[in-house]
Amino acid sequence: MRVASDWQDYRVIDTSNGEKLEYWGDTLLIRPDPQVLWNTERKNPLWNKAAARYIRSNKGGGSWEYHTKVKDSWEISYHDLVFQIKPTGFKHTGLFPEQAVNWNYFRQKIQKANRPIKVLNLFAYTGGATLACAAAGAQVCHVDSSKGMVSWARENAKLSGLTNAPIRWIVDDCKKFVEREIRRQSRYDAIIMDPPSYGRGPNGEIWKLEEQIYELVTICSQVLSDNPLFFAINSYTTGISMSVMGYLLGVIVNKRYQGHICTDEIGLPVEESGYILPCGSTALWEAME
Repeated sequence: MRVASDWQDYRVIDTSNGEKLEYWGDTLLIRPDPQVLWNTERKNPLWNKAAARYIRSNKGGGSWEYHTKVKDSWEISYHDLVFQIKPTGFKHTGLFPEQAVNWNYFRQKIQKANRPIKVLNLFAYTGGATLACAAAGAQVCHVDSSKGMVSWARENAKLSGLTNAPIRWIVDDCKKFVEREIRRQSRYDAIIMDPPSYGRGPNGEIWKLEEQIYELVTICSQVLSDNPLFFAINSYTTGISMSVMGYLLGVIVNKRYQGHICTDEIGLPVEESGYILPCGSTALWEAME
């Protein structure tokens, strides 16, 4: 497992009974986490000092229960990147901190390539991977179907001093965008995708990961350059294992480019227990060095 252990502004304090206790900067939150199947004793007194807790509804969704006044938004940093954090109606705060291990990987690969790199970031959310790649000197195309998320990502770019970085901000259905890029004969040296298990496009298009991931990886392989650097797929669903994602990259990407495939869980350290909280997985195809 690769662990996001470089954070200063984010910490997982404890986990128990389907919840995790986290510091986002100096704001302490309790959020649900489906991976937390253990009901261990909550000895840490910080459980009683959280500023807010997200409560799931039996009817779906949920809402925040505030114990003290919480700012509408605030900022946290990861090295030279700065992100706006705010509680949303879907338990999220605008960032998946475990992805920092992938940001490190992307930056290292781009910098080590020592050549111009074009990156396509699909389902790009609030731009963590986009900013990491841009900070490493890459030209990035950031695509997400949510206008609000793309606006949030642009704000993060501004906070990170990357307003003038070569980033294209695209609000579109990811699959349809890639299909147009094929017709335009656009090419990218690296592809990152972070697809949801289920979702809807800007025009109500239904996305189901298990049904559409093979086709999406296939069409994305058609916009790879003649000398690609890497292809990364993130997954948060238990419906598709990391080995399956690696197999997809093998039969689609490696069949043409002959590189190396690795798959790993990614996770976050938990201070109270000393264990690592699994937070999903990543399959990576990378060119031979």
